Amino acid sequence: MKQFIKANFASLISSFCDFLITIIIKEFLKADPFLASVLGTISGGIINFLIGRYWVFKVKHLNFFLQGRRYFIIWAGSLLLNALGVYALLHYAGLHYILAKLIISITVAVGYNYPLQKKYVFKNN
Repeated sequence: MKQFIKANFASLISSFCDFLITIIIKEFLKADPFLASVLGTISGGIINFLIGRYWVFKVKHLNFFLQGRRYFIIWAGSLLLNALGVYALLHYAGLHYILAKLIISITVAVGYNYPLQKKYVFKNN
C-alpha cells in the first residue's frame, strides 16, 4: 500500500508539471490545446520515470536504458490513451481542456500506468 501511495504522489507531482507545461504552452504561447496537452504529457512522463526509478520503486540498480525502454513502451500507450481521451472529451463532449485532461489523467494513471509500471517497467527480478 505504501508503494501505491508513493506512486500516486509521484503521479501527482508529474501531473502538476504536465498541467503546468500544458497551460503555459496553451495560454502563453497560444498553441492548440491538443498539442499543448501532448507536450505536457511528454514532460510529465520524463519526470514520472525519474521519480519512479529512484523513489517509488527504488530499482536504480537495474539497467537505466532497459528500464527506459520499458517505460517508453508503457508511456507511449499512456500518451496515446491520454491524447485520444482528451481529444474525445474536447471535441465530442465539449469539455474545457483542463477538465478533460484531469479526467483522462486520473483514469489512465490508476487504471493503466501504475499496474504496468509495477509489473513490467520497475519489476525487481
